[in-house]
Amino acid sequence: MTTFVRIVEAGSLTAAADRLGTSPTSVVRSLSGLERALGVRLLNRTTRRMALTDEGREYFERCRHLLQDIEEAEAALLARQVKPAGRLVITAPVMFGRLHVGPAVTDFLAAYPELRIELLLLDRVVDLIHEGIDLAVRIGTLPESSLVAVPLGTTGRVVCASPEYLARHGQPENPAELQKHRAIRITGSSLEPDWSFQENGRPLRVTMPENLSTNHIDFAIDACLKGLGCGRFLAYQVREQLAAGKLVRLLSAYELPPVPVNFAYPHARLLSSRVRAFIDRAAPQLREKLIEARDASDSAAARWQK
Repeated sequence: MTTFVRIVEAGSLTAAADRLGTSPTSVVRSLSGLERALGVRLLNRTTRRMALTDEGREYFERCRHLLQDIEEAEAALLARQVKPAGRLVITAPVMFGRLHVGPAVTDFLAAYPELRIELLLLDRVVDLIHEGIDLAVRIGTLPESSLVAVPLGTTGRVVCASPEYLARHGQPENPAELQKHRAIRITGSSLEPDWSFQENGRPLRVTMPENLSTNHIDFAIDACLKGLGCGRFLAYQVREQLAAGKLVRLLSAYELPPVPVNFAYPHARLLSSRVRAFIDRAAPQLREKLIEARDASDSAAARWQK
């Protein structure tokens, strides 16, 4: 299979032999043996030109992908055997990075002190290749087909308010009633101005009054804690406040499905030992944190409903 793929990529038997470090005779012998084993002709060959048959074209694509998978599997094993060294650049959303990725980085650096690590906390989607990023935490669906994803879990958007606020203004029973309430809205290029929900699979959108808007998550949470309005956050952002009963989860029956959280890197074939080692060490820690956030959010909703 390797010989056949190299022949097609090189464009001739002689060029393929040079790439493989063997003789043209050996290449011809391998190709002929493959065709006999398959019972089909893969290449039409003359003294002047060579062309794939229809069967050869289909087989070439399958072989190429299979060989790439083998190379990636071998590279992953080799990366685990090489001691991590050099510089590692990681990016994550600001609050997720501060709460979870930062502690994972310090833990990793304590285990591999010879590494140089740069952690960039940014609430924007960066071009990993263009900006020289080795690894990113992405919250949401990955649209880029060039990225490889390592699943870490999921997180959902939850609407919440303080018990004191609800005692003064009442608890909304459905999304439409939110328009009668005070709202703390988080602004940003990746966030929609309306709050989205669903009911029986149908999407619902609520235009919220802008009593207070900010691009800073911590400030929005603090305002919510002080009873200034209802806020909408990712579950991990308010895990501690929900678990302590300082915030109450609202309208859980209308929430959208949770979104995925992934490690993402450009492509597996260039995965370095330092990136592989960090993923292997940090991924279980982050998965546990996301599960804790989900459980805290669910417990808070159940506790308030009782």
